[in-house]
Amino acid sequence: MFVKQMEVGGFAVFAYLVACKETKEALVIDPAADCERIVKEAQSRGYHIKYIVNTHSHVDHIMGNRRMRELTDAEIIIHEREAPSLLHQSPYMMRMFGAEPSPPADITVRDGDIVRIGNVSLKVIHTPGHSPGSISLYHKGMVFTGDTLFVGGVGRTDLDGGSWETLVSSIRNKLFTLPVETIVAPGHNYGDAPKSTIGKEKVYNPYVGLRAGY
Repeated sequence: MFVKQMEVGGFAVFAYLVACKETKEALVIDPAADCERIVKEAQSRGYHIKYIVNTHSHVDHIMGNRRMRELTDAEIIIHEREAPSLLHQSPYMMRMFGAEPSPPADITVRDGDIVRIGNVSLKVIHTPGHSPGSISLYHKGMVFTGDTLFVGGVGRTDLDGGSWETLVSSIRNKLFTLPVETIVAPGHNYGDAPKSTIGKEKVYNPYVGLRAGY
């Protein structure tokens, strides 16, 4: 599996280009901005972007969907509970972020589903709390956590549909049960490093780690 982490736009969002090296099929996780740069990176390696995967439907993560679709004709994948939000964004938030509206979802997923690109399989883990349909994507050795778990932090829960108790449960019962060596690839560049590990976050995360009383 090929993975390229790319900070895009002006809101410290991490987009990810994920590809199967053998078949050259690829997907992009949360293409919030700089879509031309992402596509150029894929093309330089001979990769064809088949899917756009949104970890959740907040504006800062989906505002590049339309442009990425125009450039690649990729299908949009999101959790079934988030799909309606793609088409019902707050006008105020859209203006604040200077965002284009997203096309509707082509494919909806739920917990345990598999997103496949060539020989690469990403397991959908439903990790609500930041939003009702937030997902993480797991492939042996790496988990893409969106805005659920950051490096040394966690997603906010004060937006519509957010819940601190649900977020903690998602992290504790789903993410922290993954192997400790699993690389954490977060949705924002908010920490002291671009990536972490499950083992490190279980101990040192100040919100949900052992040193926080967890």
